[in-house]
Amino acid sequence: MNRRQMMKSIFSALALLGYVRLDSASASSMGGMMGGMMGNGQDEEGMRAMMSPENRGPMRTGMELFERHAQVHRKVTFLPDGIHAVTISFVPETAALLQAHVEQMYARLAEDHPFPYPMSRSVPVMFAHPTLYQRKLNLLKDGVAVTETSSDPEMVRVIHAHAREITRFVQDGMPAMMRGMMG
Repeated sequence: MNRRQMMKSIFSALALLGYVRLDSASASSMGGMMGGMMGNGQDEEGMRAMMSPENRGPMRTGMELFERHAQVHRKVTFLPDGIHAVTISFVPETAALLQAHVEQMYARLAEDHPFPYPMSRSVPVMFAHPTLYQRKLNLLKDGVAVTETSSDPEMVRVIHAHAREITRFVQDGMPAMMRGMMG
């Protein structure tokens, strides 16, 4: 990711978090300005897609989890063909957010409805190849247990990378997200 792409991603994440408020006119204006800065005519369209109503819910849920990361506990077991991860919170509202976020992402995968997720390198690959791996979600009273497996060695590497990424998000919150967008 180059510096311009990183700045656009950071701005989009801040807008979705509510730290920057954009109405449709200012989003269009900002999109044009970002497009001019980045020399890419598709930037305005990309920004609108990131901020579309259908993406705001999952993005807001994810960002809320970044803010609550200290309330989340995670244990990952790496398997030869994937992972088994248990992610919980003893705070009921945070546990509900965990459940909602994973359910939303798995539903989008099942519907082949990609999600713009600039803070992750693994999520775009997972959305590009949802049939190359199997997902199992168990809702727990205080969170989720997921098992993701694949017979494809490259997808297993992506699953492992995603598990490490999410663990960093849980451990470090927003700083891990920002490192993911810059790295």
